[in-house]
Amino acid sequence: MSETPERLLHPQRKGFSLTRFVVLVPALGMLVGAITLTVVGAIEVYQTIASAFGEHPETQSFVIAFVEIADVFLLAVVLFIIAIGLYELFIGEIPGLPHWLVFHSLDDLKSQLIGVVVVVLGVFFLGRALHGESPINLLYLGGGIAAVTAALSLFLRAKH
Repeated sequence: MSETPERLLHPQRKGFSLTRFVVLVPALGMLVGAITLTVVGAIEVYQTIASAFGEHPETQSFVIAFVEIADVFLLAVVLFIIAIGLYELFIGEIPGLPHWLVFHSLDDLKSQLIGVVVVVLGVFFLGRALHGESPINLLYLGGGIAAVTAALSLFLRAKH
């Protein structure tokens, strides 16, 4: 009795389907990055609060510090969303996630990331404005951010 081609391909299919676990490397890398940024942000919060009680700084410096800390936390969220998305798309479902963190396609992941990236860009711009960048630099930065935001919006609109 000879082997049918389907039976011969079965081990190859199974072996090939196991390659999806290669995505664990970037998913875990993004998760470790998110945790690292979260810890760094928490340390910065502690240091900023501690310095508030140790000296007589200007309110403006604390506003700038907390806007920059918000940027760090937002980047941590981006990495976390990428980690969750890669895991769900290639490995399996994660029970108990809110519906907005459940990804069924790469387009779902990209849409969620685009929203967060736009917020990160806005916070970055606010930080630069609070730092007292020159008006011309703010104009160029704002124009660049507006162009990127418009392109991302068009990308999302074309997908839906």
